[in-house]
Amino acid sequence: MNGYFQLAAVAQGVFLKVYPPKDGGEPVTTQMVLDYLDMHKLKGESIIVDKAVRAADGNPVRLSSDKVVPIHESYKMTVSDDKMHATAFFYAPMEGAKAMDKNELLGDLKFHKIVHGINQAAIDAYFKNHTYCTEIELANGTDPRQGTDAEVTYHFNTDLHARPTMNADGTVDYHNLNLINHCSTDAELATLTPEDPGDNGTNIFGEPVKPRKVKVLALHPGKNTRLSEDHLHLYATKTGHVILDKDHVTVSDVMSLENVDLSTGNITYDGSIEVKGVVAAGFEVKCAGNVVVKGIVEGALIEAGGDVILERGINGMGRGVIKAGRNVITKFIENAEVNAAGSITAESIIQGRVTAGTEISVSGKRGNITAGHVTATEQITVKTLGSEMGTTTVVEVGVNPGLREQIKEAEQTIGAATKQLQTIEPTIAGFTEKIRKGALKPTPDQLQYIQKLMAASKMLHGQIEEKTKEMEELQGQLSDVKKASVKFSGIAYPGTQIVIGSLSQTLKKEYKYGKFFSDGGDVRYTAL
Repeated sequence: MNGYFQLAAVAQGVFLKVYPPKDGGEPVTTQMVLDYLDMHKLKGESIIVDKAVRAADGNPVRLSSDKVVPIHESYKMTVSDDKMHATAFFYAPMEGAKAMDKNELLGDLKFHKIVHGINQAAIDAYFKNHTYCTEIELANGTDPRQGTDAEVTYHFNTDLHARPTMNADGTVDYHNLNLINHCSTDAELATLTPEDPGDNGTNIFGEPVKPRKVKVLALHPGKNTRLSEDHLHLYATKTGHVILDKDHVTVSDVMSLENVDLSTGNITYDGSIEVKGVVAAGFEVKCAGNVVVKGIVEGALIEAGGDVILERGINGMGRGVIKAGRNVITKFIENAEVNAAGSITAESIIQGRVTAGTEISVSGKRGNITAGHVTATEQITVKTLGSEMGTTTVVEVGVNPGLREQIKEAEQTIGAATKQLQTIEPTIAGFTEKIRKGALKPTPDQLQYIQKLMAASKMLHGQIEEKTKEMEELQGQLSDVKKASVKFSGIAYPGTQIVIGSLSQTLKKEYKYGKFFSDGGDVRYTAL
């Protein structure tokens, strides 16, 4: 039982008695008494109150010589911010004053519109024992039943970190990549587990409490796919390769070519392309699916919605470009620009401008990155960085270059719209003010002009709001720089520039077998 206090109003004034707790209960605090005095506008020095509280011997201590009407049993009600809980802290009546009864409290709850989840058992227990200076639970709301997000399960490989199998000698097994997603007619490609919105709860005022919003998803059929009648299953309508382009699932055909050169010209195809020989300099190969080239790629352009697999590699001659919507697997990259939304795997990168949305792995017998600029959002793994000749080599991790460019574009749009508003809004404000003061009686042409300006202002504000939200979402997708790293299992030569997020360091000496990472303020090295 908690300790409690009681006041007495007699001819000599107002007196305070403080009683100690029993059986491990909580003692009265000075603040409890001061709160009570303040609530009932009674006098009492904090020093006197504190002395009585410390003694807690039940002996009367005079607080004031005022004559007051005895105060009945009272309480202080607290309602939680979320309106889900109400509690009461009861104070003893002054000696000789009336005690509160249950119906009086229930009437107060009704007056305060507390109608749901009233704790009758706790209230009955209180009025049976009158345990003062103890918080009593009056009412509890009913929590909402939280729902679950919708989920799409893809029955094929969608991993943007995919890596090929390595042979025992360190080379890549290009014959068993297991990266192309083959499928047959009527194969199930994706399954949707619908969202569960949950159920409303009720707060103590009888108001509905909504569960959190859940993510609503849908299956998006692409070429050569079909949805089930209930829209929960997605199937292939023909045999081919499965590709996930953003959230659309597509099954592509496969075009097989001996070479891409003067005999074929440039190739554009909706499906996947397999080239058994070479892709000659100056030619283009573009497709919605995957591109597999078994021979060498020269200074050509290859653009795929899926994976690009080059069994021999690319010598771009300074003009070769590879763009993949997923991963790039190649034997080597030399004098070429390579961009992948997913990962890039190679045995060697020389004088390359290489960018990966996830990671870059350069392994095998050579496993070197020499010259050029190599960028990955998450991690770069390599054997040798730079060269003994001190050739300028830049390796960068920590920020998705595509996101960075999108953020820059959003910032430019916001800046341009803001600049336009700075021109438009003063004109609108001045025009409106003149009309309000009666200084201007606008002509129809003037009204039409100002209406156009107001419409333009509304559009620009909407554009700024939209782009600001888009920019915030993009910034939230930026990789955590603290997790980004450059790992090397051989040597990192002087002259190599390591960039992690906004931090940069050019190596002044040779490092062996280690990792470069960011500690938040600098680029650090640790041995592995």
